[in-house]
Amino acid sequence: MPRNSASHPPPCAPSTPSAPSAPASSAATAATAASGSWRFHGAVLALGTFVVGTDAFVIAGVLPDIAADLHIGLGAAGQLVTTFAIGYALLSPLLAALTAGWSRRTVLITALLVFALGNAATALAPTYPLALAARVVAAAGAALYTPNASATAAALAGETARGRAFALVNTGLTSALVLGAPLGTAVGGAYGWRTTMWLVTVLPLLVVPLLAARLPHVHIDTPRGLRRRLAPLADRRVLYALAVTVVVFVGIYIPFEYISAVYTPVLGHGADGSGTDSTLAAVLLLIFGVTGTAGNLVAGHLADRFGPRRVILGAALALTVVFALIPLSREWLPAALVAVAVSGWVSFSVTTPQQHRIAALAPQAQAVVVSLNAAAIHLAVSLAGGLGGIGVETVGAARLPWLAAGFTLVAAVLTAVGRRRE
Repeated sequence: MPRNSASHPPPCAPSTPSAPSAPASSAATAATAASGSWRFHGAVLALGTFVVGTDAFVIAGVLPDIAADLHIGLGAAGQLVTTFAIGYALLSPLLAALTAGWSRRTVLITALLVFALGNAATALAPTYPLALAARVVAAAGAALYTPNASATAAALAGETARGRAFALVNTGLTSALVLGAPLGTAVGGAYGWRTTMWLVTVLPLLVVPLLAARLPHVHIDTPRGLRRRLAPLADRRVLYALAVTVVVFVGIYIPFEYISAVYTPVLGHGADGSGTDSTLAAVLLLIFGVTGTAGNLVAGHLADRFGPRRVILGAALALTVVFALIPLSREWLPAALVAVAVSGWVSFSVTTPQQHRIAALAPQAQAVVVSLNAAAIHLAVSLAGGLGGIGVETVGAARLPWLAAGFTLVAAVLTAVGRRRE
């Protein structure tokens, strides 16, 4: 089940190092921003987020094989996804604070090595408990990489291009939804789920040499001491913004996680005359991912030009309208395709501006607040699954998008009201 995870993505402003080597790093950052070469470094960082996103998304596609191989139920296998999400949410801000004084290059390389180690351990796990433990290790690597990749790209790009830098790195996550997850699932279907895990073990190791050879040393100004680095947790503005993140992404993920149920009228014609048409469901997900990628890139430009709050407000209101109209489109395929395309575009228009917005609230602890934002997204994913399930049982799948519209409308109101706090 996708997460924006992934997700989910972190920002940062230009680096103003506080260590003795800071002036050199700061000068390099300024030169990088001025020359526009941040785009190349951002593309390399996006390769890493593509790898992390592929692992996060593909595991759901091989759960039946994992369940059969480890002799557990499908529900128990699904806890591998939950364990990863919880581990990511809990470890992301803590690891960001612990490594805040490191060079970003060192952090990112370490993150990918830990991530590869966790995936290799998953591939080798002979029992279910060991597989769960391995997923926590992989989550630690992912939690350390994704927020810092966005923060590093933003630092290299400078304040005026921060939104575009976030968007570029986040493109790796949306590309994983479109390309990585289907590829990994296909490999698992042909050669087994352990082969899929070996694939996502090798991929990060291919990115490490690129980071080591081409990414400059970047030091982000950060307070000394773990307590001061975690100070944003006591900042009411930051907590308010994190609350908006949770609310809006619960709304975004409710219809996404239950997309097959929502569009049952157009998917309920499988090749054998029963169930859902898996090919058509894949098409809907593909359209969602492609338009989401485009929406993410455009949102980055808009956030730089008009400010992130306006983009978030517009996207939340647009989602409210789209979700309110989905019940009218779910029984006619052309209308369903349009609805999925529009919802994909607007849904991914929130991630980058929200990162941009929360990074600006704590310029001295951007890596930490971006990690907190990523953790909030993962919390929203978990809540969306539970609330969506309750919604299906109580109001039915047809009205599920209206539940999502309620959350996005509340997020729009909170965003509008939050202007005074910021």
